Amino acid sequence: MQTEIRSLLDCHVIGSDGQHIGKVGQVFLSDRTGEPEWVTVRTGMFGMRQTFVPLAGSRRSGGEIRAPFDKETIKGAPNVDVDDRLTLEEEASLYRYYGMQPSNIPAQRKPEGPAGMTAGTGKAMREGEREGQRGRERDGDIDMTRSEEHMHVGKERREAGHVRLRKYVESEDVEQTVPLAHDEVVIEREAVTDAGPMDGRIGEDEEVITLYEERPVVGTETTPVERVHVHKERVSREEKVRGKVRKEHLDVEQDQDGRPLDEGARRDRDTRGDR
Repeated sequence: MQTEIRSLLDCHVIGSDGQHIGKVGQVFLSDRTGEPEWVTVRTGMFGMRQTFVPLAGSRRSGGEIRAPFDKETIKGAPNVDVDDRLTLEEEASLYRYYGMQPSNIPAQRKPEGPAGMTAGTGKAMREGEREGQRGRERDGDIDMTRSEEHMHVGKERREAGHVRLRKYVESEDVEQTVPLAHDEVVIEREAVTDAGPMDGRIGEDEEVITLYEERPVVGTETTPVERVHVHKERVSREEKVRGKVRKEHLDVEQDQDGRPLDEGARRDRDTRGDR
């Protein structure tokens, strides 16, 4: 249990929106089960305010506690100023604010301990107590947490250009051969040999022939020749993204003469560091 509490005190609380809220300051235990039930983080101006975050529904991942509420919701939690214990009323108001059912809290609690103190969530574990316990419980042992950064690549959508479909008119010269016909006069003369004598009257006469010719007439007509349809489609591609991440490394050296550990221990250190 003490190991679990110490590990919680090393954690940072992250909201459901991915925003960092703060480092755990205190851990409050349940009077009924003795299990961690609440943690506090410092919020507000200069971190002067302690805000309670329920562990129910939270997920622990390495040195982070992922709370089921976003940063703004947690910052707006009731301001409970406690030193050692949460009263029943204080804890109930927190549960109401977070919309949770305090199923593990008795319906009624009677005051216990010194006058004026109401039993509630168990005694808090603080940073100072944690350090003291480490000195007492792990005398001769030291540990250090090694962290490393991981690159997360997101995507954004932005305009890459515009496509316009417009129609315009241009003129061009064309040439085409057209066959044409026209009338021409042909004069044929022949001698009259078989005619009898005329009646002796001579006069004027006239006959008219109309001549025709064809001329080219230019006109235009409009006919559809092509239909153009423009649409867009999503095309996927892959692109390599490069970035820099930082990793912490641990070196263990003997304090007497500054010599490094032997090669076997160094290999063991490197193996553990690469995990």
